[in-house]
Amino acid sequence: MGTSDTDLRTPDEDGSMDGISTISGSRNPLQPADTSSEEPFTTYFDSKIPIPEDETHSCFSFRKLWAFTGPGFLMSIAYLDPGNIESDLQSGAVAGFKLLWVLLMATVMGLLLQRLAARLGVVTGLHLAEVCHRQYQKVPRIILWLMVELAIIGSDMQEVIGSAIAINLLSMGKIPLWGGVLITIADTFVFLFLDKYGLRKLEAFFGFLITIMALTFGYEYITVKPNQEQLLKGLFIPYCQNCGTPQLEQAVGIVGAVIMPHNMYLHSALVKSRQVNRANKKEVREANKYFFIESCIALFVSFIINIFVVTVFAEAFFDKTNADVHEVCANSSSPHSSLFPNNNETLAVDIYKGGAVLGCYFGPAALYIWAIGILAAGQSSTMTGTYSGQFVMEGFLNLRWSRFARVLLTRSIAITPTLFVAIFQDVQHLTGMNDFLNILMSLQLPFALIPVLTFTSLSSVMNDFANGLFWKIGGGAMILLICSINMYFVVDYVRSLDHLGLYIGAALLSVVYLSFVAYLTWLCLIALGVSFLACGKTQQLGFAMRPELFLLNNVDSDSVTAR
Repeated sequence: MGTSDTDLRTPDEDGSMDGISTISGSRNPLQPADTSSEEPFTTYFDSKIPIPEDETHSCFSFRKLWAFTGPGFLMSIAYLDPGNIESDLQSGAVAGFKLLWVLLMATVMGLLLQRLAARLGVVTGLHLAEVCHRQYQKVPRIILWLMVELAIIGSDMQEVIGSAIAINLLSMGKIPLWGGVLITIADTFVFLFLDKYGLRKLEAFFGFLITIMALTFGYEYITVKPNQEQLLKGLFIPYCQNCGTPQLEQAVGIVGAVIMPHNMYLHSALVKSRQVNRANKKEVREANKYFFIESCIALFVSFIINIFVVTVFAEAFFDKTNADVHEVCANSSSPHSSLFPNNNETLAVDIYKGGAVLGCYFGPAALYIWAIGILAAGQSSTMTGTYSGQFVMEGFLNLRWSRFARVLLTRSIAITPTLFVAIFQDVQHLTGMNDFLNILMSLQLPFALIPVLTFTSLSSVMNDFANGLFWKIGGGAMILLICSINMYFVVDYVRSLDHLGLYIGAALLSVVYLSFVAYLTWLCLIALGVSFLACGKTQQLGFAMRPELFLLNNVDSDSVTAR
């Protein structure tokens, strides 16, 4: 780049020059080429929530925890979207209580990864997409943006379809699926502008939707009365007795459904809504602590709701056949009895059939309450998915658009394919698309997990808050495990297609896909300290060409934002 190491060194808080010598040659692949004409970054939020002082409680303050409460619960909604609910009910119906420990482990891994995303936002004052925009070169940055957009579109399709299915169930089939999609589009636009009345009101609304999910799925739990001994055994004994391929596929599906790529980008942006002075390391450390506590509480709530769904279907429908359900539905004069052929095949359920089965066994109230819970899940996750799309587009493309234009564009990208699918598919077969959408999102996981580990491990980005050896090794191993599990899911899906042309197409795409993943992994390994991969070239790695980012370590973020 024609710049010496000395020129790239930046002053610390005490004014000393402490440049970090890591990697790079004549051009650092983590640094964009042109930065001279770029505007200072802005936050999406018009205002920030102030954090109260509490001198009487130095170690822990409920007042401060309450002030920090909000972003974690919005993030946790991704753990309760219709895709997760469907994975839960299928897990219970196929494996009973045996895979609850997988759900627990996936939730814990998700929590640890969300911690990294939140820390990145708190320490730098930038969310993950903004950091990627500043660090990666143009071509990798654009590819990364496209991959993340695909993940958001896939997730949004599941969420909108889930809402449309819930509306169809509540209307007893009178509102077609495409009508439910249009309703979801309209009310999502209305709800998204709630933040104009204040962030706390918006967060309270999301809390209300989570409460609806807890009450509705909790009602199903109380109605079915699952076996508590089997529940505890499945939760804490990591073993799956007499499990075969269907159960293994469900276990893999649980991990893929719980850990969502766009959620890393969302959480790193949401934490910017709190007023934290990054010039004060104590405040940054305190913010990281309270955001982590809040995330623990939020994901515990989402985990309990997921437990409700798994155990309801494990208790009531595990090992049931289509003939069993058909007979019960016919005897209860249910209009949904035709969904279940009178044969001895094992019962296969999805969100739509799950509601119908509950209605057959436990009465119409169970069906309507189930639909209300799915509607709350779909509406809340659709709105947070839209926020993710806005943050990603703003961050990667450095857009400065009006809020309405951003919402309109991101909604259109996700809604258009959903509406076409809803028009040309009936409600009974539509949820079969979830397998394909889960595959799509599984493929995008490395494009969120690898960057967040890369940047939180760089001292030039995180300063004193960079990942230590434990987090570097543990985080790398966790990401490798999660991506490997999801790759198994993808390979198994492609094999099930049983078509030579699709095999060839998948092989060609795999070469391109794996090459890009390898590129990101190479940069990540260098950031983790594997210096020999830098081919012996030395230069500062980090925000060397971004002086405004270094200001975040010495100036209150609000003053930087207001510049």
